[in-house]
Amino acid sequence: MKSILLHIHEDHGAESRLQAACDLARASGAHIHCAQVTTMPDFVAADMYGGASMAPAMMAELYDIDEKARQRVEDRLRREDVSWDWRHAEGDVVHGLLSAAALTDAMIVTLPSGPRKEFADPLHLAADLALAGRVPVIAVPQEAKSFPVTGRALVAWDGSQEASAALRLSVPLLKLAEEVHVVTVEEAGKYPFPATDAPEYLARHGIKCQFHTWPQDGRTVEAALKAAVATLKPDWMAMGAFGHSRLREMIFGGVTRAMLREVHVPLLLAH
Repeated sequence: MKSILLHIHEDHGAESRLQAACDLARASGAHIHCAQVTTMPDFVAADMYGGASMAPAMMAELYDIDEKARQRVEDRLRREDVSWDWRHAEGDVVHGLLSAAALTDAMIVTLPSGPRKEFADPLHLAADLALAGRVPVIAVPQEAKSFPVTGRALVAWDGSQEASAALRLSVPLLKLAEEVHVVTVEEAGKYPFPATDAPEYLARHGIKCQFHTWPQDGRTVEAALKAAVATLKPDWMAMGAFGHSRLREMIFGGVTRAMLREVHVPLLLAH
């Protein structure tokens, strides 16, 4: 990966995102595109009466916050051994990030530690960006101190189009990893392609991996996959996002939602 997008926003996940971007840039020789999107708060935009009078003062305050964030991040990046530039937009944050990421190899956002309760809590962006974009999303845990991309990687594999996209798009990072583990959860007859396709594909790219068929043992797929993560202890993980429709996953639960909510390692997501 030679071009990565970093979401800039003054929140509790800002430091972990910045550190992850620097770690990835140094490991792969990538350029960092800092993307900052100034967005009007929903409660102001939705209130056509009171919100209109509040908007100018509110936006002025947001611009001031964003400018201070820019100064802080630029001062930090000048001290880091990385290449970077700055992009600013106004409007919807998901649309702004997707537009800025059109010619990048990955985008870095936060994997929040819980529901958003206050302004400084990180936005839940990974799912929307993975679904709407064509660029892999690297969701970094809010509390992460680093992104050890050269450590142990885990690839969740089920033969689906989503898993295939994640596997293909993660190859540049998997080449940097010291260990690569491919995990498939036993689901008889789910997909027509053999699970060994993934290790064979990686081998053609010069990537050695250990292949694991993880028993479901009466558990849900997400529970079995979480057990694999707990056992193998990866430094980061690549997986397809939303193999089922997002509405179905919201109603019935699903692997993607479970991983975003409960697995506290950096996730590379692709749809």
